Amino acid sequence: MFEIKRLCALAVVTLLLGFWGVAGAESAPLPTVKLLDLQRFLGKWHEIALIPNRFQRKCVRDTEAEYAAGGPGELLVRNRCVGADGSVEVAIGAARSVNPYDPTRLQVRFAPAWLAWLPMVWGDYWVIGLADDYRYAVVGEPSRRFLWILARDTALSSADRVAIDALLLSVGYDPQRLVSSPQSGGVR
Repeated sequence: MFEIKRLCALAVVTLLLGFWGVAGAESAPLPTVKLLDLQRFLGKWHEIALIPNRFQRKCVRDTEAEYAAGGPGELLVRNRCVGADGSVEVAIGAARSVNPYDPTRLQVRFAPAWLAWLPMVWGDYWVIGLADDYRYAVVGEPSRRFLWILARDTALSSADRVAIDALLLSVGYDPQRLVSSPQSGGVR
């Protein structure tokens, strides 16, 4: 009887420590990459995987993001994907640095420019992972509800995916929440 109580107590303590460990990682500040060269970040990216979200629910394949230089301190954003009926969905937006000295923490909006003064139209878009040669980028936000894995090519190597999954675990994301984004070679 004593042994059963001891095992139950050990199980409860283990569960609590595991919960606190995961909760601690999720509540810790989300780290970003140390350096982001916005000029190298510009161009086309293919979405490899994401945590599903309501604003991309129409996208079923070939999701892409393209970034171009905009006005001072601004990037132009063009997201495209193919819907279930074969139509091409396009969203045009803008991105800006939260801090001019830290381009790794961006905010993105897809609302019209005349609404840009409203804080709620801007969403956090933080670069939390980046290959040295900019072949992939991992983008998240502080609450860890959203995440995108982007790549210059339509696929990632298994070694890159293992490295990304390890990064996600270390910063409080659950890689099991990711859904792959099918790529067939680009939006037509």
